[in-house]
Amino acid sequence: MATANPAMNEDVYQRAGRAFESTNVMTLQGTAFKTGILLLILVVTGSYTWSQALAGNMAIAYGLLAAGGIGGFILALVTIFFPRASPITSPIYAALEGLLLGAISAVFEASYPGIVMQAVGLSVGTLAVMLFLYGTGIIRATEKFKIGVVAATGAICLVYLVDMVVSWFGTRLPFIHETGMVGIGFSLVVVIIAALNLILDFDFIEQGVRQQAPKYMEWYGGFSLLVTLIWMYLEILRLLAKLNSNRN
Repeated sequence: MATANPAMNEDVYQRAGRAFESTNVMTLQGTAFKTGILLLILVVTGSYTWSQALAGNMAIAYGLLAAGGIGGFILALVTIFFPRASPITSPIYAALEGLLLGAISAVFEASYPGIVMQAVGLSVGTLAVMLFLYGTGIIRATEKFKIGVVAATGAICLVYLVDMVVSWFGTRLPFIHETGMVGIGFSLVVVIIAALNLILDFDFIEQGVRQQAPKYMEWYGGFSLLVTLIWMYLEILRLLAKLNSNRN
């Protein structure tokens, strides 16, 4: 069963096979460590773009944003199709996404001071809560749960795709962007679905450990989790922006 995250397709473990040596096996600790490295890289490059934007160097900031967005997308595809390259591509992907997020965060921060720290705090808190719920078995990644989350995520992607297409004709789907109750409700639902994807991600990583996947899959697992965390952070940022705008 594939997860809603395109990077977390269970077939990737079948292609990777099992590790030949016990010292070369994927572990939870190793995956957590490598995920931490990727997050650190993202924060470092994001801080650089952030500093450029706050210093008023918008040409540089937007250039880094474009480079990060395009480069990150390409690196994500390379990593998904060639997981064995993930020890190299994953850190580069994290660096490029940091450039993208740093610029986007700076734009939101300029409009709503303090919003970025709130979004970071909520993202970290949500990750901790979902990890607790999964670790204690309160929420289990059953087949029905997976199907529900995948279907909901697919529906959200379809809505965003339609919004992108109609934007080419000079219009937008109002309930996505409006700051009223409908717009806030939509963003809240998207944040919840993004958070539930973390449960699928944890389960995916645990499957790799159980199947004794090769150790390089720790980087792939960290990359896959990072994809969901980036999505969730951006959606939380959008939700907070709508809430702040609605108060004003």
